[in-house]
Amino acid sequence: MNDTLTLLLYILLGVVVLGALLAFFLRKPKAPKGGYDSTRDANDQAEAPGSDLDRPAPVAGRLVRLRERLARSNNLLGKGLLALLSRDKIDQDVWDEVEETLLMADLGSGPSERLVSALQQRVRVEGTEDPAKVKQMLNEELLKIVGPDMDRSLKLDGEGENPGVVLVVGVNGVGKTTTVGKLARVMVAEDKKLLLGAADTFRAAAADQLETWGSRVGVETVRSDKDGADPASVAFEAIKQGKARGDIDTVMIDTAGRLQNKAGLMDQLGKIKRVVEKEAPVTEVLLVIDATTGQNGMIQAKVFAEVVNITGIVLTKLDGSAKGGIVVAIQEELGVPVKLVGLGEGPDDLAPFDAQGFVDALLD
Repeated sequence: MNDTLTLLLYILLGVVVLGALLAFFLRKPKAPKGGYDSTRDANDQAEAPGSDLDRPAPVAGRLVRLRERLARSNNLLGKGLLALLSRDKIDQDVWDEVEETLLMADLGSGPSERLVSALQQRVRVEGTEDPAKVKQMLNEELLKIVGPDMDRSLKLDGEGENPGVVLVVGVNGVGKTTTVGKLARVMVAEDKKLLLGAADTFRAAAADQLETWGSRVGVETVRSDKDGADPASVAFEAIKQGKARGDIDTVMIDTAGRLQNKAGLMDQLGKIKRVVEKEAPVTEVLLVIDATTGQNGMIQAKVFAEVVNITGIVLTKLDGSAKGGIVVAIQEELGVPVKLVGLGEGPDDLAPFDAQGFVDALLD
């Protein structure tokens, strides 16, 4: 009898231990605050915006890193200018080559002529061709052309019961959706409350991509249940929901990658803005441009400016471009500042444009 009882006790103990082991191994790990989920691959964690392993770097840190990356990039503009102005004798042939270099970098004829003229005058008046002094002159005159006094602040917050409304526009492939995601990530790190609107209903994966960015930083995305829905209605619904919640600071709308020669699509963009403004004022219209496109980017900027009131430029892929002069050319043509720059695909590779930092990096 005692042997039987002992055997039953051992069996019962074994069942309890086995059950505890199964519960331990099969339990779903709890995700700590901040969005980290140990069931996901470590590489995914590193790439996930907003996770504890990948918090946004402070603005100052991002600016330093972007400046260093730009200085290391294939920057033919700065290298070419410094090589020319470091010659033993700076004659008219050198000045002609300097102007040609500026034009090839898409600085534009007007700014190029002004920059060369200003440099020629300073070299003549100060009577020096010392490379270090000429480099400093170039830094100062180039900074004037880039525009250190332009208002590059982002108007993201609304007034009263209206949230801020940011429209992000541009042609296919420039990185609009990624820009929205990166900017949302930075705003969340600054304790902003926002809502995303997936108004790119022409590209099937656009809403999914935007929703993925949003979910990683805890931001909801308003989207249509079907492909090809009216983009204006999606944008309108996003603004409506943002107002209804009462605590939303900003609603960012991702629009379709419209080709500037497609009149119907451009008209659709104008419609989106008109419909949105019936619900709340638009505080920013950011045009995303691939810096490597050079003068083609200028054409895009002009066409978009005719349809919607562009308030700021986002330049992506600036590190891989020999055409850094597009910064000046676009600002000169539109009177609109470059407000953000992107130098890579990483979540932190987006930062406010800093005129002095840009010039320093070019001439490093």
